[in-house]
Amino acid sequence: MGSDAAESVFQVRVYYEDTDHGGVVYHANYLRFMERARTEMLREKGYELDALERDPGIFFVVRRAHLDFRAPARFNDLLQIKSAIIHKTPVRMNFQQHISVKEKHLCSGEVEVVCLEAETFRPHVIPAELLQAFPLSVHP
Repeated sequence: MGSDAAESVFQVRVYYEDTDHGGVVYHANYLRFMERARTEMLREKGYELDALERDPGIFFVVRRAHLDFRAPARFNDLLQIKSAIIHKTPVRMNFQQHISVKEKHLCSGEVEVVCLEAETFRPHVIPAELLQAFPLSVHP
């Protein structure tokens, strides 16, 4: 199901709606960009979130997020978001994500997601084939 790479790279353009009055990306939008990158990482391996919710009846939610801001992204920047899984258990995955523009590091974060049963919102074991499809990154 897709690439064997431990790291995924996703690009997104900064639109005017992503910025504040000063023309820089509003801080909460970095989480949105990271969410898109994680979704695309799953898609690269052949997993669609809506299909997972239907069968086997699971979805992922953010349990914890820690961001470290270094420099602002600005209107019309083409951002590169690198994502890697640095820890996983049967019910959760921890992603290390880095956002940059060209070679300039802007923001990094660690996001922990947990798998829940769609019907009950209770923790659920991540299907083994999905968990195995994502190797751990040694150097995110």
